[in-house]
Amino acid sequence: AAKSRREKILPAAAEAAISPEKKVYRAVLDGNAEAIGAAVAQALEAKIQPMHLLENVLIPAINEVGEKYEKKEYFLPQLISGAEAMQTAAKLLEPLLTDTAAKPNRTRILFATVRGDIHDIGKNIVIVMLKNYGFDVLDLGKDVPPEVIIDTAVREKIKIIALSALMTTTMKSMRETVELAKKRHLEDLHFSVGGAVVEGTFAREIGAHYAADPMATIRAAREITALQ
Repeated sequence: AAKSRREKILPAAAEAAISPEKKVYRAVLDGNAEAIGAAVAQALEAKIQPMHLLENVLIPAINEVGEKYEKKEYFLPQLISGAEAMQTAAKLLEPLLTDTAAKPNRTRILFATVRGDIHDIGKNIVIVMLKNYGFDVLDLGKDVPPEVIIDTAVREKIKIIALSALMTTTMKSMRETVELAKKRHLEDLHFSVGGAVVEGTFAREIGAHYAADPMATIRAAREITALQ
């Protein structure tokens, strides 16, 4: 009985010794969407800045989940649960991030996951970051046809389009979307493309900016804004 009591006490003590940041990181790594809310709340109570949590804890954590998936250390269920934990945390932080946003930049960006692709975890993370940096984002969601993307951009007078794809098979939809803009002679439309399978060579090939990560999307959006 004494041994079982000791086993129960030690993990609790060890848990208390873990920093709030490590708890948030571990919740993403473990894919624990239920625990991450309390971990984020504890981190905020400890005066850890929301932006620090997003940039230096959550994004590195989801990057590690992605790396483990690539190395076959994690499989699809772990990838999805990690992403769900990340999204839960991002939703909690979003109102705090937008309230403390840097100097407003009313540049509008249209964001969509391309036709045939139903993954929007990465897109949603990038949108949180873009909003924090003062961009106004119109999110069209996932599995969006090229015609809808281009028609919406024209109707809403949006000049920057960010496209996301998580599968090699859906990268062709990125190309089709950019080509549709060229076919319609919409030379003032600028594209930023990103996602797990997208590489810089492909982006350059189709005439788009390459966004390797959320911060790269922000840099691309700023560069495009400066050109306008």
